Amino acid sequence: MNTKTVPHLEFAPPAQAGTGRAWVVAGIVHVLLFLALGLATAWKTQPQTVQAEAELWSATPQAAAPRLQEPLPEPQPEPVPEPTPAPPAKPTPPPPPAPDPALELRDAQIALEKKKQQEKNKEADKVEKLKAEKLKVEKEKAEKTKAENKSKELDKEKLAKEKKAQEEKERYKKKATEKAKAEKAEKADAAQAEALRQENLKRMQGMAGASGGENASGTALKSSGPSASYGGKIIREILAKTNNSDSTPGALTVVVFVRANSSGEIMNSRVITPSRSREFDDSVLRGIQKMERVPKDIDGRIPEILIREGLELTVSR
Repeated sequence: MNTKTVPHLEFAPPAQAGTGRAWVVAGIVHVLLFLALGLATAWKTQPQTVQAEAELWSATPQAAAPRLQEPLPEPQPEPVPEPTPAPPAKPTPPPPPAPDPALELRDAQIALEKKKQQEKNKEADKVEKLKAEKLKVEKEKAEKTKAENKSKELDKEKLAKEKKAQEEKERYKKKATEKAKAEKAEKADAAQAEALRQENLKRMQGMAGASGGENASGTALKSSGPSASYGGKIIREILAKTNNSDSTPGALTVVVFVRANSSGEIMNSRVITPSRSREFDDSVLRGIQKMERVPKDIDGRIPEILIREGLELTVSR
């Protein structure tokens, strides 16, 4: 087959893209148009049957001819029923494949491993449960011990408060008793002082300046010694100022030395003969220091012997 080369026009316009496709589309559209026109023409050229009725009248009555009836259609023969097709035979199932020994061994190993893992998990759950129960018991025991210790501490604090209250009560009672004794002793001293004062007044009425007794042999205007009740008066004040918390059983006796100046201020105090309890001796010295001053005698003066030499006092509990 020879191929003819189309000469190329140098100054011809370039070929437009898509020209062939446009021609194809135009051809298809024209074919469709011709088909539509053909169908429309065939519909109009088919014969049409026109049905009409007319009545004819005549001078004499005539019976109308019977209407032309169309012939009855011939009876159609009954259709012969088609034979029922036989159901398709069920295919025989293929025999099951023979079990693979390797697969059976693998399945057995998997089942065994699964069983071992289940037993292991069960044992771990059991251990965890026992551990949780043990922790629970230990926690309950610790809480119970804590509650018991707290109860014991509360009981201990309660007992300590009760003991302190009882000690305060006894201390107050003892202080009240000592105060009552001191007041009683002061009243007795006051009564004795009043009696002595009255006696001295009587003596002074019969004497012109001497202050000695009826049987006095001194030459001084007044006696330098204290009255008989002066030492007891000082001892009572010492005991009133003493906080005696010593628990030594039995009676305790201590001899102390006291010296004061002319105004009654205590200048010196010390233990001469100690008792069996150092605590009691120290409490007596602290009581003397709390006094600060000794009381005056029944004549309203500080005895001269207390100023010059001092007094030895026996304090007993």
